[in-house]
Formats: sequence, C-alpha cells, structure tokens
Amino acid sequence: MKHRIDPTVDCVFKALLGSEENKNLLIHFLNAVIDPPAGRRIAHVEILNPYNDREFLSDKLSIVDVKASDQAGTTYQIEVQVAIHGGLEARILYTWSDVYGSQLKSGEDYTKLKPVISIWVLTGILFKDSDAFHHHFQPWDRQNEVLLNEHCSIHVLELEKWDKDEVELELDRWTRFFRDGRELDDAHLPEFMNTLEMRQAMATLRQFSEKERAYDVYQCRMDYLREQATIRTLMENALRETEAARQETEASRLREEAATQREEAATQREEAALRETLAATQREEAALREKETARLGEEAALRENERLLRLLAEAGISLPTARPAGDVVKK
Repeated sequence: MKHRIDPTVDCVFKALLGSEENKNLLIHFLNAVIDPPAGRRIAHVEILNPYNDREFLSDKLSIVDVKASDQAGTTYQIEVQVAIHGGLEARILYTWSDVYGSQLKSGEDYTKLKPVISIWVLTGILFKDSDAFHHHFQPWDRQNEVLLNEHCSIHVLELEKWDKDEVELELDRWTRFFRDGRELDDAHLPEFMNTLEMRQAMATLRQFSEKERAYDVYQCRMDYLREQATIRTLMENALRETEAARQETEASRLREEAATQREEAATQREEAALRETLAATQREEAALREKETARLGEEAALRENERLLRLLAEAGISLPTARPAGDVVKK
C-alpha cells in the first residue's frame, strides 16, 4: 500500500463495519463477538447510520459509531475508542442506555423495547485487574444467579490484552487485525489474513491508502485525533500540576499544624513544669510553717515548765532528782 492505514482510526473503522458495501463484514464481526448459537446467528442487518466520507471532512465532531439492527429488532452499537479516560465506564453504559431508551416513541409501552447490544473496541486497557481481552456485561444477580433479561448486553474488547500464540477463533482474527492492521503489508499478508473477510477488510484499508480523497479523510481524522490527544495530555498535565500544588499546600498546612502542635505541647510542658515548681514551693513553705509551728509549740512548753517550776519553788516544794541509772540502794 502507498500509506500505512490504522483500522482503529474512527473513519476507517466505520468504513469497515458501517458501509453498505461492507455489510457482510459487519455481520461477520457481530457473529464473531456475540458468538450466538447456530440457529440464532445473524444473517441480515440494516445499517442505521451508513458511512459517508463527507461527514468526516465537513465535521470533525461527527458521530463515528456504527448502528445497525437485524430482522428480530435487536439494535447493535459498535464503537472504537482510542483514549482511555476515567469516565469511560460510565460513558459505555450511558450510550447503551441512550440507544435503548430512544426506541420508545410517545405513548408506546415497554413491551416495544428490544435488546440493544453494544460492542466497544478499545486500543488501550480499561480493566487493569483482568487479563481477559473480551468482557461481556449483563444485568446479573450474582448472589442468586439470576439474569434480569437479555435486553442489556455490552461487549468490551481490549486489543492490547490479546496475547495468543495463534489465531483460533474469528474473534481472534478480528482482534489481531484491528491491533496489527497498520503494520500489515497487503502484498505479503500473514496466514491469519487469508480469508475472504480479511482480504475484503484489507481492500478497504487500501482504498484509504491509495485514493486521494479517502486519504485526505484519514489524515483529517488523524490530525483531529492528534489534536485531541495533545489537548488531553495538556489537560492531564495541568491536572497533575494542580494536584501536586494542592498536595504541597496540604503538606505545608499539615507541617504548620504539626509545628503549632509541637509549640503548644512545649508550652504545655513548660506550664506543667511551672505548676510543679509552684507546687513544690508551696509544699516547702507548708513544711516550714509546720516546723515553725512545732518550734513555737516547744518554746511555749518550755516557758510553761519554767513557770510551773517557779511556782513550786515559791511554795517550798522540791521535786526529787532522778537517780543515775545503775545506782544500788543501801540497806
């Protein structure tokens, strides 16, 4: 090919699965992802928003998902996502609910609702805790193992996680094509591409590579995606810087609070020491007062004894003197 073409660029993806000339590729892809029982395989679909290259040249924000319905009334929504962001899980569910709810016209009852199957092809990794590349979500009561109904069905394909040694299933074939398609040489295709559907898919890539208008559409979308990626990177960097500044401010505030708490603790320790010193001083003063009271009591007792001795002396009464210890009385 003249130019390498990435099949996950939205305009290419929609041309592969959302154009009337590739309707058989859409049916093949749906059967590969959903893997219905033999008697319920999808045979016919109507593309509800066919690919039109003019919409990509005239409107960078054009809707690029693929919508189709089959004869049973089931609606299919297929979308490729090259940017993994924090709100993607909510967006996946929201877009499914938007398609599901839009089925009812004014006055119609809920029995008119038909199943909606959403398929998301992600170039990055959304579910980091799982090694599986294909996830199928439905409203399921895990505790009692009861399925609410078949109306809600969401498939998510994470291309980066496909790591098989060889292609085994048609879903493997599509997954590897979307993952490695940009590197394929249409003149020397690998064995896994040697099927009718894959050769047709490569022909679509070749059209984007070799037709001037189609390549202009491709380049336009690539430029838009690069712009969006640049804006997203700048916003993420700004958010990280803002968060880092917030964390630094918070850390500074916590350091100030810790310093204030240490100062308050030191002040409390000083106050406690002062209180202890004051209490010790008061205890010493109380002890001195007790000693002084005892001394005054002893002096008062001595004066009282002296007074009594004077009174006895004046009355001519003498007190016996105490004999020295050990004296023997002679008979």
